[in-house]
Amino acid sequence: MADEFDNASALEELERDLALANRQKTQMPFTGMCYNCHERIESGNFCDKDCCEDWQKAQWAKSQRQR
Repeated sequence: MADEFDNASALEELERDLALANRQKTQMPFTGMCYNCHERIESGNFCDKDCCEDWQKAQWAKSQRQR
């Protein structure tokens, strides 16, 4: 039998799952150029996996400087 702490925990988990499912996901528009090295590309946002990782690292570093 569930007590009030179990019910509260279940509710918290449900609310967290709903918040994550409904969060606004940012989308990067296709520009025809790699967001990292600016090479021409036919599809996607990056020319390869390395450029994607480099861009993500740069964005993370930028977010850390803004704090």
